[in-house]
Amino acid sequence: MKIKKIAALGAAVGLLLSGVSIASTASAEPVSNSYAAVGSDTLQDVMNALTNGTTASGSYVRILADGKSIGNFDAFGSAAIQVKSNGPFFARPNGSGAGRDALRRSIDGGNWSASGNVTPARSITGQVDIARSSGGPADATNADGRLLYVPFARDAVAYAYKGGTAAWATLSASQLKGIYEGTITSIDGVTVKPRLPQASSGTRTFFLNAIQVKTPSGVADASNTTVPENDATVLGDGEIIPFSAASWIAQANNVAGVNTVAAASTVQLGSPVAGAAPFTGTAPSLVANASYYSNTTFGRDTYLIVERSRVQSSFSPTGSAAYDPVLAKLVDGSSASLTNFGSLSVTPGAVKRKFGFLAPSSTTPIAAYAQG
Repeated sequence: MKIKKIAALGAAVGLLLSGVSIASTASAEPVSNSYAAVGSDTLQDVMNALTNGTTASGSYVRILADGKSIGNFDAFGSAAIQVKSNGPFFARPNGSGAGRDALRRSIDGGNWSASGNVTPARSITGQVDIARSSGGPADATNADGRLLYVPFARDAVAYAYKGGTAAWATLSASQLKGIYEGTITSIDGVTVKPRLPQASSGTRTFFLNAIQVKTPSGVADASNTTVPENDATVLGDGEIIPFSAASWIAQANNVAGVNTVAAASTVQLGSPVAGAAPFTGTAPSLVANASYYSNTTFGRDTYLIVERSRVQSSFSPTGSAAYDPVLAKLVDGSSASLTNFGSLSVTPGAVKRKFGFLAPSSTTPIAAYAQG
């Protein structure tokens, strides 16, 4: 399991502050008096930094919602969470897909439950405002969609492995396909054992699509709902698992709330992209490699998902006054927003770079259905 680093942060006033020397951190559980964000493990650490406050970029950066704190809930932890004062306890959404579905239930009023979680299904209307997603929607051309995927940052997916030989560092997409379909059981004479993170993981889905595997074979935990993604400590000798390049970089640079990379002896990050490693430099100063992130197979944009009518005043299919200017400001790309990718040290974009992300390939939001 991932081990959190917990530290107290001073209070901040306004949406964005700079010049205060306070260490980067991630909170075990947030305290929110405004909006709640859930979902992707890949985005949780940088979102923790932005919402709690961080000096990772060299300046103090914290995003507030009109002076109020934002609650960013990790993908793993206690089975149940309470995101708002006097609100219900409900099953923790543990991944991109679960975060998206919890937002859907928060919008449509349907009962929410999470696979592998003992908390019973219950109404969570109005409890989730933002879903962290490491991938875009399936219905990317839906002009009438009631969800809005707002580009957050550019990530890439690689694979972590333990043991093996030098050949394991550069496995091709076709080799990975064979490993995850069970037709390749050893590499360079060493037995390879494929692993997968939890079923609701966006990284899991993206990786399997990238290597063109529809039905994994020979994977002991192919149907699991509990193995955390981006956790190097889950690997045993000869095992391999998909891993976010940004999460690896953030952990190795010691700015994330966890550092499983350092804790996992002999685990390394491999590259399926010929001639390009996921990062350059040495820890704790790793930098995302743009050549790897721009790869059309293994590079990916990540998103914050919100209810469209709350952030676009021109879109209100029910005719209600749902528009929320404060929430809209949090995803408008300005220097005081979570979706900003500026270069100055006082901007959220600079923080994201320290966490292993690059600017998204597009800043255009994508509409998607809220049903499902």
